[in-house]
Amino acid sequence: MTPMLTALVVLLQVGFIVRVLLRAHRDPASRIAWIAVIIAVPVVGIVAYFLLGETNIGRKRLEHMKRIIAARPDITSTPGFDAAAVRPEIPERHLPLFKVGQSISGFEPVGGNHAQLMADSNAAIDAMVADIDNATKHVHVLFYIWMPDNNGKKFAEALKRAVARGVTCRAMVDDLGSHLLISSDLWAEMAAAGVKLGRALRVGNPLLREIVGRIDLRNHRKIVVIDNRITYCGSQNCADPEFLTKAKYAPWVDAMMRFTGPIARQNQYLFAADWMAYSSEDLRAVLLEPMEPPEPGFPAQVVASGPTGRYSAASEMFETLMYSARRELFITTPYYVPNDAMQAALCAAANRGVGATIIFPARNDDFAVAAASRSYYADLLAAGVRIHEYGAGLLHTKSMTVDGEVTLIGSANMDRRSFDLNYENNILLCDGAVTAQVRERQQQYLTACLQITSEEVDGWSWRRRLWNNAIAIAGPVL
Repeated sequence: MTPMLTALVVLLQVGFIVRVLLRAHRDPASRIAWIAVIIAVPVVGIVAYFLLGETNIGRKRLEHMKRIIAARPDITSTPGFDAAAVRPEIPERHLPLFKVGQSISGFEPVGGNHAQLMADSNAAIDAMVADIDNATKHVHVLFYIWMPDNNGKKFAEALKRAVARGVTCRAMVDDLGSHLLISSDLWAEMAAAGVKLGRALRVGNPLLREIVGRIDLRNHRKIVVIDNRITYCGSQNCADPEFLTKAKYAPWVDAMMRFTGPIARQNQYLFAADWMAYSSEDLRAVLLEPMEPPEPGFPAQVVASGPTGRYSAASEMFETLMYSARRELFITTPYYVPNDAMQAALCAAANRGVGATIIFPARNDDFAVAAASRSYYADLLAAGVRIHEYGAGLLHTKSMTVDGEVTLIGSANMDRRSFDLNYENNILLCDGAVTAQVRERQQQYLTACLQITSEEVDGWSWRRRLWNNAIAIAGPVL
């Protein structure tokens, strides 16, 4: 390398290191990791930081999204909205949880909701199809992954039938996650049938895409809203549980919940914001359709996060729930790459005597995440957290139950991608009966698990521990 080229590389290193130090909302571990990469492998490190170092969605896109959200009518202005009727009764000790949720999405908790946990992935698709077949006004769906497989086709056919009888159907997918559907005949068939289609975060030319915004910021949400009355929320994509693109890990084991009540309107607001961000169609009239008087039911709240929202929102929600637990904390997640605060919150729950249990998949479709997750096992076990690995497929359910009273269910994993890079949607609810449904499902998962012990982890070879810990170091970088 010539002296001039060496000087140029050094100047770029210094410039990028200054950028790392000045970047807002970056924890010290992330700064240190990026600086180490830039110094150790200058060219690779600089390119990596340019591609992956910042959660930049693009200035124009960000400004447009902010305008869309600001232009949405206030949910309390909806005709028929009765503040007294939807005012929830929440135990005082759980009120702070919903305050955190409100600080993230802006939605207040609403009462008058009902829910049913679907039996499995196929049953969830069948229930959605049945609700679509009974729709009278509009059907709105958003999936990160929509496959042109049996369930994907079944869902598409339901939308086509609905359009044929005069129901307006809007379907949005993540441009990267659903690329197989977008390139298939099924996508064209839905468009020809009159289904309005949207593609979130278009990839386009990957090289040019990086100039206008980071390519791996994705819309990971799973939203179905029917006639402003029914909504679904959970971990399930629109696909067969056999998930043929990664069949060796199948079946994908998911949990999806069907909700009715005012919570459906909050999910509608979330869908409308995403739709209008990537479409010129204005959905404010749909948001202002009269709201039906709610029946007595439990309190719930949509908690949606993303890289253009409040920093650290998703992880803060999880951590607050962990610190609120008094008796029992039960978690299922396929991907666990926590920040320091979350790992500390989970350990703190067990250290203060809470019965804390967490289930991971025994075989993960992401080898790096699997290794990083296991690097945290020793500290979790030392604190008293019970760790189980699910062996009957890839446990994809993202759920948390607290003290048999509170449930968080949705799309967000407990990893840095969900915290910082993905658009996610979850529903927080407070109800003993519904939480019992989720808790029973979590207990069913345990029957297909092996418990991980401290003795087992202590017996791992130095090579395995070296691999796990080395991969975990990349967590703050990625």
